Amino acid sequence: MKYVVASDLHGSVLYTEKLVRAFEREKADLLILLGDIYYHGPRNPLPEDYLPKGVAEILNGIKEKIVVLKGNCDSAVDAMISEFDFIEDMVLSVNGKTVFLTHGHVFNKDAMPKTRYSAVLYGHFHTGFIERKNGVLLGNPGSVSLPKNGTPHSYFTLDDSGAIALKTLDGEVLREETI
Repeated sequence: MKYVVASDLHGSVLYTEKLVRAFEREKADLLILLGDIYYHGPRNPLPEDYLPKGVAEILNGIKEKIVVLKGNCDSAVDAMISEFDFIEDMVLSVNGKTVFLTHGHVFNKDAMPKTRYSAVLYGHFHTGFIERKNGVLLGNPGSVSLPKNGTPHSYFTLDDSGAIALKTLDGEVLREETI
């Protein structure tokens, strides 16, 4: 199984289309979105080509290939235009290791979950990275549409071997690790 993990689309049709092209280019089995799908949020500028309903149409078109986690900018009304559920968090088993996925506004490297996982992947902060802290791999795929702190528009790939890569939307590898 191969996953593409991305976060913080914030209603940009342009960058959602680029992400779907990256997902197809990666030949991944599942696209996991870590929240903040439609609304740009009160602290963010409008992203390029802001059209939340258009993002919904794109994602509804691949609903059987996605899992969507709820972010702090996602609300109950978002579910009304979506043909998929928004879930709080998820856990994957990858090569015998546990991977916790969440949006990041509750759990992150400064507020770790109480349960011990091999890896914690989250969005929210719009800055892509992979690092280790106390033996746990921590990662943020960055933001698809509104990256911060000079980081590129980016996403993760994760496969059954536990290999994780942070990549630009064009597929350039920025960092690789193994869980």
